[in-house]
Amino acid sequence: MSTTIKICGVNSPEALAASLQAGADMVGFVFYEPSPRFIGLDTARNFARHCRDHAEVVALTVDASDETMEAIIKRVGPAYFQLHGSETPERVVEIQEKYGISVIKAIGVAEAADLGLVDAYREADALLIDAKPPKGALLPGGNGVPLDWSLLARFNPGKPWLLSGGLTPENVADAIKASGARSVDVSSGVESAPGQKNPLRIAAFISAAREAFKAVEQD
Repeated sequence: MSTTIKICGVNSPEALAASLQAGADMVGFVFYEPSPRFIGLDTARNFARHCRDHAEVVALTVDASDETMEAIIKRVGPAYFQLHGSETPERVVEIQEKYGISVIKAIGVAEAADLGLVDAYREADALLIDAKPPKGALLPGGNGVPLDWSLLARFNPGKPWLLSGGLTPENVADAIKASGARSVDVSSGVESAPGQKNPLRIAAFISAAREAFKAVEQD
């Protein structure tokens, strides 16, 4: 998953087209109804067809039941489940073994101590390091809150990881440089309003991230 760019919360044909045309490596669909980025199974299934041979599909769930997981697998066929709730390490392994699908576990970080959770999720195929939701937030992610990237300057969990949380076309280069991240994930930072992806910002984000990755490689 090196130098990977993921556009998450894609829920419109325009956002999907912009993501694929700009060269996103991963496209995330949110299967969490309270989110303004929620997408239904029928729409996700159609979108996933367009992603084939272009980008990997990531299904974001929050403490989802087996019934929900099985419906997503049957209708959408994602390459990854991104677990963005309070799923235990045991649940991560259960999903991997039961469904044979790779798991990305999101971990909210506000201070260095929060990175202590990483070891507990050592069985996850990849990690998503996100900003911990602010107090009172209704959503576990997509809140547009950045984290202190310097906390990750020497971060090496021994597995692929993505940086998320408050990233935008304007700050992603600084985030990559400060954190050393080789993969990034964006949702609210490329929106005009909650749940409304802006195609121009998607293209700008992907371009800025690609350039930042190149700059790091050349240093």
